[in-house]
Amino acid sequence: MSLAELSISNLRSIEHAQLELPPGLTLIWGGNGSGKTSLLEAMFLLGRGRSFRTRNTERLITRGKDHLRVVGRIHTQSDANTVIGLELAGEGIIARIGGRPAGSLAELSQAFPVQAIEPGVHRLVEEGGYGRRRWMDWAVFHVEPRFVDTWVRYTRALKQRNAALKTDPTEASIWDGELARLGEAIAESRRRILGQLEPYWQDAVAALSGLPVELHYLRGWSQEHSLAEALIASRARDEARHLTHAGPHRADVAVRLYGRPAREVLSRGQQKLVAVAMTLAELRFLQATTETTPTLLLDDPAAELDGEHLERFIAQVSQLKSQLVVTSLHAESRLFGAPARAFHVEHGRVQPV
Repeated sequence: MSLAELSISNLRSIEHAQLELPPGLTLIWGGNGSGKTSLLEAMFLLGRGRSFRTRNTERLITRGKDHLRVVGRIHTQSDANTVIGLELAGEGIIARIGGRPAGSLAELSQAFPVQAIEPGVHRLVEEGGYGRRRWMDWAVFHVEPRFVDTWVRYTRALKQRNAALKTDPTEASIWDGELARLGEAIAESRRRILGQLEPYWQDAVAALSGLPVELHYLRGWSQEHSLAEALIASRARDEARHLTHAGPHRADVAVRLYGRPAREVLSRGQQKLVAVAMTLAELRFLQATTETTPTLLLDDPAAELDGEHLERFIAQVSQLKSQLVVTSLHAESRLFGAPARAFHVEHGRVQPV
């Protein structure tokens, strides 16, 4: 799959833009603050329903406007085309795939798989488990499509249980059976996929960093107990804090080096390399397992990488043979070869070169 056409209205500094993209390499160049990253955000929004820069999607709307709209034409391996449309206004996000309303934002990822590596990618290692859960679940979803439905039903039951904990704690246990059944299934899917991803991870982290960094799956409750037992054991704490503490919504992928959390040991540059290895390992795993090659967005890929590690990074990305969209300050950037298309961005205006 690849993104063939992109239309943007009212996204950050870009009031309007229309781009035609090749299946290979696209270069987007311009000065700082010109709007380059906003173009990548629009592409990411098509496949994820969110930005890679902020959780507050409303911040993407151009100041003074009441909505944003992104439309993309996706070219598939069968030479078919799918149009994805996404609009954000006061009532939230409305997405359409092939003219029909999307049942959930997760459907966007299936229609247009896309991943981004940007200067803040180190947060995947440095910050809490939220980002690593999203990283993990994106892979699980593509390999086991029914996972999304299980997760949606689990989330619904979790909200009901938390609501009961706030209003009538005696009713909370009604949801324990459903929560335990779905939660165990989610944890097993995650464990299975991370096991399959492990050799790709080992290859990528060794090639990029040369460090023996390990990934450890933490399912969100004690390994010694079932989820049903963990929910019973934490009931007093849950009632006191009006929140469910045990379950896959608390899962994490611990990133460790020599038995210590990697964020305590690694420099910012090393954290970036490890996070990039996590991303590229996932992409190579999906390519090998599902024959899906996601579009890869690279925002200022040379940032904080010295010459040797930049060369390693370029070599790893080049192995993917995926659609690449790369931003740079310079029109002559050739990190990944000569681009098939180039665009210059200045003050939110996008021009083909």
